Amino acid sequence: MADHSMNGAAPLPAAGGSRRAVFVISLICAAQFVLQLDFSIVNVALPSIQWELGMPAAALQWIVTGYALAFGSLLLAGGRLADLLGRRQMLAIGLALFGIASLACGLAQWPIMLIIARIVQGAAGAMVSPAALSLLTTTNTEGAARNRALAIWQATTAAGATAGIVAGGLLTQYFGWRAVFLINPPVIAIIFALVPRLPAGKRSGGGGSVDVRGALLVTTGIAALIFGLSSGQQHGFAAPATIIALALAVLLTTGFVVAEKRSAAPMLPLSILAEPARRAAIAAMLLIGAILAGYVYFASLYMQRVLGFSPVATGLALAPSTVTVVLLSTFGTRRLLARFSIKAVLLAGLACMGAGQLWLAQITAGAGYPAAVLPGLVLTAAGVGLALPTASIAITSGVQASDQGLAGALFTTSQQTGAAVGLAILAAAAAATAGHSGSLVDGYRLSFLIATGLAVLAAIIVALQLSSKSHRVEPGHQQAGLSAPPPAPPAPAQLGKS
Repeated sequence: MADHSMNGAAPLPAAGGSRRAVFVISLICAAQFVLQLDFSIVNVALPSIQWELGMPAAALQWIVTGYALAFGSLLLAGGRLADLLGRRQMLAIGLALFGIASLACGLAQWPIMLIIARIVQGAAGAMVSPAALSLLTTTNTEGAARNRALAIWQATTAAGATAGIVAGGLLTQYFGWRAVFLINPPVIAIIFALVPRLPAGKRSGGGGSVDVRGALLVTTGIAALIFGLSSGQQHGFAAPATIIALALAVLLTTGFVVAEKRSAAPMLPLSILAEPARRAAIAAMLLIGAILAGYVYFASLYMQRVLGFSPVATGLALAPSTVTVVLLSTFGTRRLLARFSIKAVLLAGLACMGAGQLWLAQITAGAGYPAAVLPGLVLTAAGVGLALPTASIAITSGVQASDQGLAGALFTTSQQTGAAVGLAILAAAAAATAGHSGSLVDGYRLSFLIATGLAVLAAIIVALQLSSKSHRVEPGHQQAGLSAPPPAPPAPAQLGKS
């Protein structure tokens, strides 16, 4: 692989422990928190939205799917544009668009207005997330400073996702569903006003050219994949629309790879994937994304539909897993990385995730939360706290500063795509099993068992592809061929649906 060390692209001046560095990390993580909050906050409000706007179930699903479709498909393009046009500029544009779209959602009078505004929200999020993440990595040198920043980023991601479930229930119950959207603009306005104080960063070389053909191919290819999987989950994988969308996804993705090989200025330089360690980390992230989406989704369904928890109680029941991720990623993982190899820490995280999913696979209709659910949630969350910061380092460490936006987008896209594919497969398997046996719990158990297998598969890939004799994260050291950032589990589709 071509040397992707930070040649001639030194990190921006934001010293590790300085007040400026604290400000930069805090502001960037605040933007990430809002994005993750919005991923999950809408789920609890869906029944109220459906009743007030008179939306059919098929249209209601697009409030979730439309956001995920735009966000997931535009991440790579957003990351590349951040590198080429300026990260601070893209962050500001994305935040402004996100705030306007949130206002439109909150004031929506018709279903189509709400759906279009949600799609715009997703597109805006695809601008914000990679720009914020690349600002985080380029303002902190590889080693202890960047590891600490990425750990805080991941903790913020987990906190935002769970806070959304709790806040969604409280806001919907006391202020109505519109409040879950109208809470965004004031917060966005404060963050937006502080963006000019962030370092501007350097634009990528190459004359600022944008690979329009590559961007169109990868965006439409990912969009076709997400749409096809969503259609398969709702209408079956034998439905004509599902088959056409998935076939189109394969065709467009193939066309993208061919076009990138021939392009003089590709949107995704394939050399960035030449390092086996980075490829292994991306493959692991695809599988981790599937586990993350599935375990939140099915644990929530089990607690609400079998144990009888309210939406707010479900959010509170997920809080211990959030606390575990926050504490372990913030205080534990970076210390472990200073003593052990990336491979060892990542394998430990995958082992915890697999153990947690295997525990949840033992649930029964008469089980209780403390014994049947809580240990599995905490074990899985411990694995997340270990695996995500470590995988982020393994994906972007050694990537030159001019490509950090793309590297961050690559991390997020892997997680989003894995979540879309994994949730579709797990939901289809759970529904088929529940339909055959007549028991929802049987379906949920199977989903957790499949997720256990995914964790094992990810561990095998990491064990075979990552070297254990290098890549220990020492303060001030750069890890060859490795680093980057994590977004959080995408919002589980409607929590009230199986």
